[in-house]
Amino acid sequence: MTKAYYLGIDLGGTNIKAGLFDDQLKLVTKQRTPTHEENGPQAVLTRIYQACHDLVTAANVDWASVVALGLGVPGQMDVKAGLSIFSPNFTDWENVPVADILSKQLGKPVFIDNDVRVALYGEAAFGAAKQAKDVVLVTLGTGLGAAVMLNGKVAYGASDSVGELGHMNMYRHGGRLCACGSSGCLGRYVSGRGLVKTMQEKLAAGQPSIISDWLNDGQELTAALISDAVAKGDATAQEVFKETGELFGFGLVNVVNLLNPELIILGGGVAQAGEPLFKYTKQVIHDRAIAVAKKAVHLKLAELGPAAGMYGAAVYAKKRQSTEEKI
Repeated sequence: MTKAYYLGIDLGGTNIKAGLFDDQLKLVTKQRTPTHEENGPQAVLTRIYQACHDLVTAANVDWASVVALGLGVPGQMDVKAGLSIFSPNFTDWENVPVADILSKQLGKPVFIDNDVRVALYGEAAFGAAKQAKDVVLVTLGTGLGAAVMLNGKVAYGASDSVGELGHMNMYRHGGRLCACGSSGCLGRYVSGRGLVKTMQEKLAAGQPSIISDWLNDGQELTAALISDAVAKGDATAQEVFKETGELFGFGLVNVVNLLNPELIILGGGVAQAGEPLFKYTKQVIHDRAIAVAKKAVHLKLAELGPAAGMYGAAVYAKKRQSTEEKI
């Protein structure tokens, strides 16, 4: 009997992370290739196509044994139609029929989903959510994304947009403008971009910080740089972490009260800041969430790291192909 294989692709704004998996979803080989999103949708999809063929060739696998491709894409989409409606990370990316284009090129079924939901599939199968049924995965990177699992089933909603935690409005009046068209969205504050903006505001107001010296030496202001300053005891950086962590806590209080998860998984690059940031988040949840819900939930760091989307895309491809499950 011919062995079956699945392709799992995590499409990021900077890199395409691609993996070839066997029928037991064991990783056979992987590769990372630059996205070059500035070249437009067709060029990006061509790079995905090439990555798929490179993986299969490198593994010396018969192309006929590849069953399906799963693909995680940032942004809004029509999952059933395989249509990527909009992605904030890509140039000229609107209403791109991703699944149809790649399926015709590859001669294989292609199933797309939001990148954070795909990461949740990965964490549920192989990572931090293996034993859980009611889970919220929050990714803190350049922006803030989330995905939701209820009673063991990933939630989608009427327009495939369940989990837009980053667009939870935290300010009734004013607040930072957001690309969604609103203002005061949580992701404009709790994210790599948000941390940098908050620090910039404090520096512009004249608050002293070791970061000013670092910037004068030519370093770039990033979330990681702010985390380094926190580790060195910089008071302004610690204030940024406190404000950001507390605001995140208020956002998660709403999640805890509304969805009653047993587990909130924290992933993405900013999550590596760990306890110096999240101690404030946990305190707000402890102080503000309703008693029965906060007693049931705990926070945990993601386990698969940058590979979560790649693994999850393969899990998703097998799930969709084997059952054609309605989502």
